Amino acid sequence: MTTGLLDPGWIVPDWPAPPGVRAVCTTRAGGVSSGPYASLNLGEHVGDVPADVAANRQRLAEAIGARPVFLTQVHGTSLAVLDDATVDGITADAVCTFHSGIACTVMVADCLPVLLTDAQGRRVAAAHAGWRGLAGGVLSRAVQSFDDDQGRHDELMAWLGPCIGPDAFEVGTEVKHAFEAQDGEAGRHFKRGAPGKWLADLPGLARRRLEALGVRQVHGNDGSPAWCTVSNPSRFFSYRRERLSGRFAALVWREG
Repeated sequence: MTTGLLDPGWIVPDWPAPPGVRAVCTTRAGGVSSGPYASLNLGEHVGDVPADVAANRQRLAEAIGARPVFLTQVHGTSLAVLDDATVDGITADAVCTFHSGIACTVMVADCLPVLLTDAQGRRVAAAHAGWRGLAGGVLSRAVQSFDDDQGRHDELMAWLGPCIGPDAFEVGTEVKHAFEAQDGEAGRHFKRGAPGKWLADLPGLARRRLEALGVRQVHGNDGSPAWCTVSNPSRFFSYRRERLSGRFAALVWREG
């Protein structure tokens, strides 16, 4: 499959993935949904017309030449291992597979999607990293899923997709404390917002966590405005901005 089949409005990760590993992050472009869900909403649970969501998901599968597995995400840390028998709707916030033709898929609309592969392309993984999952260890679960293939996490690489940016993600003190409880230096990724509030740098926190796990190759979202879902309404869905919002997806898979 060539990237010519992908919608030109989608994001193809710029990372040194090995041959046979493919990845993409969708945007609002390329679908059939209308209104607040225009146009490529992939979420079944947000109030969109079910037939439109089904058509959008079919367009995505045809474009990538693989089968996306859509999860029931609960802002947790559970990891599911995908195979040919896995069906949509399993409850997890991280997934991995060594099977070809199955796309590890996470949906987001402000949370951070993280894609992973190893240097040999033997396994791929994806994680849905909102602040709860990130503080709780969802990236640890995703990274550790590679341990039966290789023990050295410095041979892994990660790509961070679009998410709510550090100038838009206002949180309470309890969020800052949740990260500092795990990492005393995590507070450097928070700056003061409104009284009693903080602005959190979600991609910065994820990069810090990946570094602590031994993942040295981290690409994608650097916290700059172009990656912010809230600040780019024509390109990204954002629950924080709109409340009634669609979902886009980040996917990674091994070609057959």
